[in-house]
Amino acid sequence: MSALLLDFAINHMSAPQLMLADFLSFARGLQVPRVEIRNDIAGNAILDGTAAPEVRRLAAENDVAIISINALQQFNHWSATRANEAEALVAYCAESGAKALVLVADNTGQGIDSDVRVENAVESLHGLLPILRRFGIVGLVECLGFETCSLRSKKEAVAAIDRVNGRDVFRLTHDTFHHHLAGEPGLFPELTGLVHISGVDDPAVAVGDMRDGHRVLVGPGDRLDNIGQIAALRRGGYRGPLSFEPFAEELRHLADPAAAVRKSMNFVIDGLKARAA
Repeated sequence: MSALLLDFAINHMSAPQLMLADFLSFARGLQVPRVEIRNDIAGNAILDGTAAPEVRRLAAENDVAIISINALQQFNHWSATRANEAEALVAYCAESGAKALVLVADNTGQGIDSDVRVENAVESLHGLLPILRRFGIVGLVECLGFETCSLRSKKEAVAAIDRVNGRDVFRLTHDTFHHHLAGEPGLFPELTGLVHISGVDDPAVAVGDMRDGHRVLVGPGDRLDNIGQIAALRRGGYRGPLSFEPFAEELRHLADPAAAVRKSMNFVIDGLKARAA
């Protein structure tokens, strides 16, 4: 398997200590010209007020494509406030050159009963559909694997997407961490638009106790079977971005973050080659 067949991307959370311009230069230096930018990194774009045209300019200057903005939080609890947030973020996507907006399910323990999960998602997707269509932006639905999440199951997300006839606009975000936590067997590669990859190396933490702070770059100690998940998605036809999204605090203090990401890229490439042999 050639490395050229893998469409790697870099989420800004891989190096949140870098300001946006430096992060885009970081991705360019790694020869990974696809990035996800975020609206939750304090003191950085987008929270620092950086205008969308400036983001577009910086991306063009570094010859980097913005595959998504991450994210509209609690997307599946619809309200006038959420609609306004969605309108602003989708417009920002369009003005900045981003192709998609990640839609993250609520994880506060509200709306987790089985009889309301799909209905809540349907209501929100119905509200989001005309906004996304108007701006030509894809909505990437992300189910979180935590027990407190109001939409853990990709199967339920697909049901909601189909209820609003939204396959022209909505895709799934397959997050290897959340998929492992949810324990859901279904993969839905045909409806997947983005894959987030991160690993958990800590041998002591129970699966039910895994949190974002445990998420590191994928390597030999990985307990989430990233290689198996990616291989299965590719067997199903997925050829989209594999975006590095670790959250561990230790990654903010690496002396050479580019070397760490490159090492993880090589691990994934070698692992998939071994699976194909």
